[in-house]
Amino acid sequence: MRVMKWSMIALAVSAGTSQFAIASSQDESKGFVEDSSLVAKTRMEYMNRDFKNGNGNVRKPNGNYTSGPNNKLSGYRQDTGLSELVTFESGFTQGTIGVGVDAFAGGSVKLDGGSGRAGNGLFANNGEGQPEDTQSRAGGAVKFRLSDTVLKYGNQVVASPVFSTDDSRLLPEIATGTLITSKEIKGLELSAGRFSAMSSQTGMGRDSINGKHSPGLTAANIAGATYQFTDNFVGGVAASDIDDYFKKQYVNLNYTLPIADSQSLNFDFNGYRTKGDGQELAGAVDNKIWSLAAAYTLGSHKFTIAHQRSSGDAGYYYGVDGGGTVFLANSIQISDFNQKDERSWQAAYTINMAEYGVPGLSLMTRYVTGDNIDTGGNGEGKEHEWNYEAKYVVQEGQAKDLSFRFRSAVYRANESLGDSGNNNDVRLIVEYPLSIL
Repeated sequence: MRVMKWSMIALAVSAGTSQFAIASSQDESKGFVEDSSLVAKTRMEYMNRDFKNGNGNVRKPNGNYTSGPNNKLSGYRQDTGLSELVTFESGFTQGTIGVGVDAFAGGSVKLDGGSGRAGNGLFANNGEGQPEDTQSRAGGAVKFRLSDTVLKYGNQVVASPVFSTDDSRLLPEIATGTLITSKEIKGLELSAGRFSAMSSQTGMGRDSINGKHSPGLTAANIAGATYQFTDNFVGGVAASDIDDYFKKQYVNLNYTLPIADSQSLNFDFNGYRTKGDGQELAGAVDNKIWSLAAAYTLGSHKFTIAHQRSSGDAGYYYGVDGGGTVFLANSIQISDFNQKDERSWQAAYTINMAEYGVPGLSLMTRYVTGDNIDTGGNGEGKEHEWNYEAKYVVQEGQAKDLSFRFRSAVYRANESLGDSGNNNDVRLIVEYPLSIL
């Protein structure tokens, strides 16, 4: 809790010392309506996982379906769905303390995917084990701004490295709680918050995130700070206390070395330390994990190499604190390469095709291999994954910002890890954000 107290003191000190220097965001407020925005985002997602060793969907004695390697109905899972997410963000009222609201309404519809092929996380199952045909939810939050400090309470998406909602399927996870963010000092951003519930991407209820051995999130206290030391160097720290689960600390250092007008070298270090706390509802989670990535940019080309290493009594655990809480270089399409004692290496290449006459088109390929995994006496675990991605964003015209994204992954693990998870993953995501206000 020491970090939390420091952050709150820093917020008060920075607010008191900087308001005389420059005009704040609240001073420049145009009003509740004048600064508001309304965006309708349509997303279509197709997802197919072809399991190579029979890890398809099986029928349980009660007639419902689950995943498993035996009595398989099929060796693949395939779903297609369509979602609509309408987000309203108001401006702040004028005056010393500005007041505003944010709200959202979202829904999804199943276009394809029966119970025998379900399991990709696009839809929840009903009481009979069948994927839901439609789902919907709505929520909102109230917000207050003093100078350059914002307090927000209610339903919201969060992007802290120790508490981050996931948006990799049709609808995003939504957290419920309070978050305060301050940018009173130039280059410094401070944050602190407390959250009491998290809904999953397919759970329409207020609290539907499930832990490994528990019904869901109890309460999460988080704090963080990011500072821009120079134009090329930024560092950040964050910490969380997830009641009855664990405490987690995070550090990030990111430095870019300019070489020439179109060349640069970037270094990105990320590290977590997790220690079980309270009832330890997630089981053994004591872990240290870090990654270091080096990326060389030459015009439209980027070459990346990365190394990641895990140690401790277990692998790196996340999920009850949000499906996006894994800010690590080797967390990719299928695997996070975060298992007990795992060491992994990555090589990646990205190209922006604008220089070659196709603005809006980018291509990426990467390969990650991991070994030294402690399987508890079942031999050394090894895994590897190859990804390919192509994305195109319409640059102009009535369809401006319409994007098409094709993702492909091939994942393989050895028998020590249980090779039933070996699969080929193919996804097509079409997204169109329409700005109404």
